[in-house]
Amino acid sequence: MPNLISDYLGVHAQAMPLREQRMKLIASNLGNADTPGYKAQDLDFDAALRNAQGLDGNGLMKATSEQHYLVGGGLNPFQITKEGLQPSIDGNTVDPDAERAAYGRAALEYRASLSFVESKVRSMLTAITGQ
Repeated sequence: MPNLISDYLGVHAQAMPLREQRMKLIASNLGNADTPGYKAQDLDFDAALRNAQGLDGNGLMKATSEQHYLVGGGLNPFQITKEGLQPSIDGNTVDPDAERAAYGRAALEYRASLSFVESKVRSMLTAITGQ
């Protein structure tokens, strides 16, 4: 039986946890901007969302033989390490200006999804209560 709430909320119900995870990664990048050797990370949001919607595996390893190891255990195949355009001498690839811009955009996208879900829930409550 399909999940009626998820169907009603659409893609935003699946996008919000992914947007939150991406904001955490960007915040971690900013927090480690001065850590020697730290490699900036990001989330391939489009691929993760397609996977959450069940559209395709998009990079997930599949076992085609019983001799293959199963991949799992909390690994996120969509978390990628970003190579900086100009890494620092100590090997850190975080560009603070780019990360702040990415965080601002990610926060705006999260707020847009939250507003959409909020309006859908409000209209559902209106339909239920009749007010």
